[in-house]
Amino acid sequence: QVQLVESGGGLVQAGGSLRLSCVASGRTFSRHTMGWFRQAPGKDRECVTFITWNGGTTYYSDSVKGRFTISRDNAKNTVYLQMNSLKPEDTAVYYCAAGAIGWAAREASYNYWGQGTQVTVSS
Repeated sequence: QVQLVESGGGLVQAGGSLRLSCVASGRTFSRHTMGWFRQAPGKDRECVTFITWNGGTTYYSDSVKGRFTISRDNAKNTVYLQMNSLKPEDTAVYYCAAGAIGWAAREASYNYWGQGTQVTVSS
């Protein structure tokens, strides 16, 4: 079992930055591909980014490419999402996910989810 706890969300003005953190319990963290998803009101949950177990491969959705950066520290069981140049359309609940099997940009690929952290970007 893996438990995930996100933090770092909040209210920020457009153009600002936030860094989200996701701390995982369990000794198998370092083996997992980790992903960040988001869900805006009235919309489906979408993949923002993911990172493979050793950081060797990362993926970003087109909407965040060049603005967001995912990283991980396996010694701390933590994955980060640095979000720069935030836009109002980035407003959503952001979820951390672990344990992807198959294509890691698919929500259904993940076994473990955090409770989410709200990010609100004002214009």
